Amino acid sequence: MKRILGIAIGCAQLIAAAQHGGLPKLKVSDDHRFIVRANGEPFFYLADTAWELLHRLNRTEAAEYLRVRAQQGFTVVQAVAISELDGLTDPNFYGKLPLVGKDPAKPESGYWKHVDYIIDEANRNGLYVGLLPTWASWVVKNPRRDESVFTAANAQGYGEFLGKRYGKKGVIWILGGDRKADGVEDVWRAMAKGLAIGVSGKEDYSAVLMGFHPNGGGTSSTWFHNDAWLSVNMQQTGHGLADEVKPWKKIAADYARVPPKPVIDAEPLYEDHPLSFKSKVNGYSLDAHVRQRAYWDLFSGAIGHTYGNHAVWQMYAPGRKPVNGPLMYWHEALHRPGANEMRFVRELMESRPVLSRVPDQSLVTDELQGADHIAATRGDGYAFIYDGQGRPFTVLLGKISGERVKCRWFNPRSGDASDAGEFENKGTHDFVAPSEGFGSDWVLILDDASKGYKAPVRTGPFVI
Repeated sequence: MKRILGIAIGCAQLIAAAQHGGLPKLKVSDDHRFIVRANGEPFFYLADTAWELLHRLNRTEAAEYLRVRAQQGFTVVQAVAISELDGLTDPNFYGKLPLVGKDPAKPESGYWKHVDYIIDEANRNGLYVGLLPTWASWVVKNPRRDESVFTAANAQGYGEFLGKRYGKKGVIWILGGDRKADGVEDVWRAMAKGLAIGVSGKEDYSAVLMGFHPNGGGTSSTWFHNDAWLSVNMQQTGHGLADEVKPWKKIAADYARVPPKPVIDAEPLYEDHPLSFKSKVNGYSLDAHVRQRAYWDLFSGAIGHTYGNHAVWQMYAPGRKPVNGPLMYWHEALHRPGANEMRFVRELMESRPVLSRVPDQSLVTDELQGADHIAATRGDGYAFIYDGQGRPFTVLLGKISGERVKCRWFNPRSGDASDAGEFENKGTHDFVAPSEGFGSDWVLILDDASKGYKAPVRTGPFVI
């Protein structure tokens, strides 16, 4: 009951804050491992990918999208101000383009008033906007179709415009957009400087939370890890098969970097996406695939997670040209199983002390490959072990506090938890999940029995 009440109060506080002066400011924790609110409370970054939200939806559609995602427990929506799908030349629903004559120094007021509305509506629903100032195709020249509009000379001014306009909103800044930064690092640095100046009036990066969305298989740390403006390292582990991608290794590599920075997978495999872009060979991804990516990432060191649906990111609807074969229209895809199951990820992670959590593969003696991968993490008096396909495994006890450990099986498909026994906290113990095979993923919860931790409680929709 306390857990249900706590979530309800937390959601109510976020919404009340949004309606009376904005969402709480976010910052990097003092140990540079997590994102926290201004008062030091942990913030769980659970994002939905809505790249075309600001470009393709009208206000009624946007409000419905945001309402549903808030109910599903998301805390962030990632959207692009000048979008990938012809955002410079294809007007929004109201016939407006973002820039007059494609000039970053000449923002078109009608377009940005629509962006204002959606950001305000997101904040009113308790959602932060992970705002990309522009898709990287308008910075990086690509022989196929991309056009370089932003340069080191004009990027700072554009950043200042955005920072002044949205600096007091519930916004997390995300530079980049599915491209490498090779050769244009100065453009992104100029834009980051402009954002900071626009927000605070000076080049103060402590006042802004910024990441960089990289190319497929890439990470922001390749170019910007030591830059003061980069608050959070972001990866795009991408849409390949588990054996190809090994997202746990990518996340762990950024987690281990010095100096430390929080890590987020800003684009993992989307639900209903052609696996490895080869639908005829591999088929499409299911909710089981996106659950695996979430738990693997989080237990390997990520501080949050990004979900995506292949129809939703592009806001696919009748009359629109599909990108890579979406299976349905966006308003149907909002309710796909994987999206609804992301709330259970959040509920599990928030059920135990967040800021003490570290990845720890030494909890598990087995090294299983591919989709069988088992990932482990622990914190103050607890440990979580994710079993990607329900395979038997052995746990090395004694890694958390307490003379005895209380064990539970947590079901990522339903949010339910069941008893798995209580044991002395020493030696090794073999565990067999309640079911096995693809789609039968499980989390083993190990608790210091003296802590009295309760099972995560399934709360249902985060009703607003």
